[in-house]
Amino acid sequence: MFNYHKRLFYPVHVERQDPAFAKVLLEHYAGKDSELSSALQYFNQRSNISNRPIRELLGIIAAEELGHMELISVAISKLGGLPLTLNNIQVPAEKLDLDKNLDVMTMLQMDIKAESRVGRLYRKHMELTNDVYMKKLLKFLIERGEVHKYLLKKAQKLIKKNGSQEEFNELIYDYKMSLQVLK
Repeated sequence: MFNYHKRLFYPVHVERQDPAFAKVLLEHYAGKDSELSSALQYFNQRSNISNRPIRELLGIIAAEELGHMELISVAISKLGGLPLTLNNIQVPAEKLDLDKNLDVMTMLQMDIKAESRVGRLYRKHMELTNDVYMKKLLKFLIERGEVHKYLLKKAQKLIKKNGSQEEFNELIYDYKMSLQVLK
């Protein structure tokens, strides 16, 4: 299911090294509301969903979250830090507590809330740097989170109205179209 591409999902540049901000980004790398925890949560959820398009959507979002983790690790390295699985206060990352809920509506709602938390954290951390490139990277990650929320909300609506297979298939089309602006 997963493919690895040598090319990054988004270019990562820095104006100058900033080990203090690199340390802040560790929280996004493998903290509680990190790209790692998001990827694992989506991947775990997709294993418990019978609706093929929603399962596929969660799988491709999981893969994208791993790509975001790679962006954060490259940014940390370029800023002069080490992308370790540590949070921003140098304590081993918490044991990931994956949600075990099997109700698809509850899963999607939790994912929407998680994307909102991550976006707020990126906005908060954007204020901690003056590096134009880092601000652009964080803005990009916020925008991708908004795309994820839109698609998750659309999936919820389709479930509520008992949407057709064609409508569910549009979720994947919408996701693919959201990537066209990145090329």
